Amino acid sequence: MNSPLILAIDNGTQSVRALLFNLDGELVGKGKEEIEPYFSEMPGWAEQHPDVYWQSLGRVCTQLWDTTDAKPEDVTAVTVTTQRGTVVNLDDRGQPLRPAIIWLDQRHARIEGPVRGPWGWAFKCLGLQDTIQRFRENCQANWIAQNQPDIWTRTDKFVLLSGYLNYRLTGRMIDSTGSQVGYIPFDYKRHAWAGPRDYKWRLMPVKPAMLPDLVEPGERMGTLQPDAARHMGLPAGLPVIAAASDKACEILGSGGNAPDIGCMSYGTTATINANSDRYVEPIRFMPPYPSAIPRHYCTEVMIYRGFWMVSWFKHEFGLREQQIAEQRGIQPEVLYDELVREVPPGSMGLTLQPYWSPGVRQPGPEAKGAIIGFGDVHTRAHIYRAILEGLAYALREGKERIERRTGVPMTRLRVAGGGSQSDVAMQLTADIFGLPAERPHTYETSGLGAAIDAAVGMGYHKDFDTAVERMTRVGQVFEPDPKTRALYDRLYKEVYRPMYGRLQPLYERIRRITGYPR
Repeated sequence: MNSPLILAIDNGTQSVRALLFNLDGELVGKGKEEIEPYFSEMPGWAEQHPDVYWQSLGRVCTQLWDTTDAKPEDVTAVTVTTQRGTVVNLDDRGQPLRPAIIWLDQRHARIEGPVRGPWGWAFKCLGLQDTIQRFRENCQANWIAQNQPDIWTRTDKFVLLSGYLNYRLTGRMIDSTGSQVGYIPFDYKRHAWAGPRDYKWRLMPVKPAMLPDLVEPGERMGTLQPDAARHMGLPAGLPVIAAASDKACEILGSGGNAPDIGCMSYGTTATINANSDRYVEPIRFMPPYPSAIPRHYCTEVMIYRGFWMVSWFKHEFGLREQQIAEQRGIQPEVLYDELVREVPPGSMGLTLQPYWSPGVRQPGPEAKGAIIGFGDVHTRAHIYRAILEGLAYALREGKERIERRTGVPMTRLRVAGGGSQSDVAMQLTADIFGLPAERPHTYETSGLGAAIDAAVGMGYHKDFDTAVERMTRVGQVFEPDPKTRALYDRLYKEVYRPMYGRLQPLYERIRRITGYPR
């Protein structure tokens, strides 16, 4: 047999990938299929049939074996990482009862009145009533129980997408603690289901028996069942090792195993994280999410619509570039980078606040996006660059918030996600942060992070620090330009930072007058 290989399944929002890694973190094979992120039967809904993911998983595995010299018998472990917060209702035979509700879904349950009893008084005293209200409204279980009571009555298990795929692989209702991010009764401090007296049980109709068993990242969840093995073209009986959510795995696959390494993701949701063994809330009463390293936390600040804003720009204003790209036979991203290069740093004063989707606490639920500084010189290119700059400003603000909360300065910056493939975005990030922006050696950082979990779990590397040192490394580094850095520093401190406070009263008035956003 050749050197052991690990098969990582990465089920993201827009694609499913089958990724084959060796023990040096080298990608030796890949199958990828774009998927429809969701369908909508009603405005704001985002759903997908769970079997779409499973069938896609089989096809990408077939594609993998058709395009690599590696053999299925070289695989010694399988692991899964998925999008966060997508939920699946299963009946007592393990069959989906309805389409999965995707994390992008915007439906709201009807919530009347505050939480009653001691917890209600506690939330009021702590000023958390709005936060708890939003949690109850956004909780998919509440909506299903209210609007599809027959479905909820028949629901035997209520699991995340990761739990569903792990069940299909192993035949067991089991999932990783590292994947538990969503509107579920999870204790983010203990990395376990909430205790019997935890307030979360009062916020939703989920019962303990409806939840899967949990193991830590790197632990064995079971073995690959015969049906799943045939579906994937693999031998039955292979160990299936717990990994974590795609963001947590992306951090690990970027080499972010210490709190002084800032890990940015320019993905559909843009984030900045620090990995730590300390429980530190990045925003008061907002928990850090589970890490891909056992008993560690990802202290995270997110921009909910993140690099989706780039897709929004391309859809609304980028038809010309798409047509030219088709004529030239090149990717449209090449032309978008040319657009950015046409504009000087600072976008000639155009400054964007990237709150196209509001937050819960910072920014608050009244927040809206804003662009200020328009003049007759500004073009589509200036708007596009201002989007990239605004995202980087917001993530720098998140970095500084994390540093204040943890007391640990970030001395290194790793940047992953789709946006990291743009050299222009990487250089802009280095200039705004005033730190070298390091691009990992592989684009497939989420899959690599899952493979690291499996490598440690299988005993191929003695611990996570050893595995990170062996399997991750920096590819290209973008150094900040001193002159541009100084310009961005002034714009960030003197213009961007004051924007939200100055505009927040107007956002409140817009909300009162129009009712948008809710």
